[in-house]
Amino acid sequence: MSLPPPSENQPYCMVSTLESGHIHCKVDLFLDDAPLDTQVHLPCLSFLLQHSVNKKRLLFDLGVRKDWEEFPPKLVESLKPVFTMDIPQDIVDSLAKGGLAPRDIDIVCPSHIHFDHIGYTPPFSESHFVVGGETKKLFEQGFWPDNPDSYYSSELLPAGRTTYLGDDAKWESIGPFPKAHDFYGDGSLYIVDAPGHVWGHVNLLARTSADGAWVYLAGDTAHHWNLVTGKSAVACMHPGEATVHLHKELAEEMIGRVKEVTKIPRVRVLLAHDKPWYDGGKGFFPAQIESL
Repeated sequence: MSLPPPSENQPYCMVSTLESGHIHCKVDLFLDDAPLDTQVHLPCLSFLLQHSVNKKRLLFDLGVRKDWEEFPPKLVESLKPVFTMDIPQDIVDSLAKGGLAPRDIDIVCPSHIHFDHIGYTPPFSESHFVVGGETKKLFEQGFWPDNPDSYYSSELLPAGRTTYLGDDAKWESIGPFPKAHDFYGDGSLYIVDAPGHVWGHVNLLARTSADGAWVYLAGDTAHHWNLVTGKSAVACMHPGEATVHLHKELAEEMIGRVKEVTKIPRVRVLLAHDKPWYDGGKGFFPAQIESL
């Protein structure tokens, strides 16, 4: 199993971590062998990818919004029994540490549109949004406030500035992943179809050097490293839902693919709720993640 070798004068992405809130919840939401009612404090990490040639800035995920209780009422009602939020700094605060504002971001690519990844989108008024094509399935019943039972606000994804990567996109197999989209067309960044967690879930695979280093941003494919290492399995139950994943078997297959990519030399794998990486404090904007 390998990834495409670099071309001559290969473009790549400079990748930085951004703190964008924290959530407290029971770890048995995610792990089958977790002690009952044991709490876990998880960071919500976003990532800034800056292209080495075209200088485009892409944000992968937006974390949690500070005023999260302004989400649609049905969503807030579902969150309060399960999660406690802690947001000392959000995505806008983290960008400001490196001198950037939302208007400086060219592309926003949410891994998926759960509350701890979508943040608050209106400040990104100059950005183009890119999401997995199946995200549309979540909106079939309409948006809040027109549909008071919807979990998704009408301002979530801007009309005219959102691309849904569906069957009309060019997909190819890369490494252990059956469907990947060469976003810039130069082998520097691939959007990876990552089914299982929720409709439209995607991961990113980015080159971080011209000579063959990569970073794989796994989103919520796994909420905990024990799932990737195989120490634990996906928990079966989630309050109000069948599992923490929409399709448990597909999620488990995708976790297996991420495990395979960890075996490829010079690939750094990071999770959206990667507590060990957060605790290490490396690569946070304006610093960059060091290439392997």
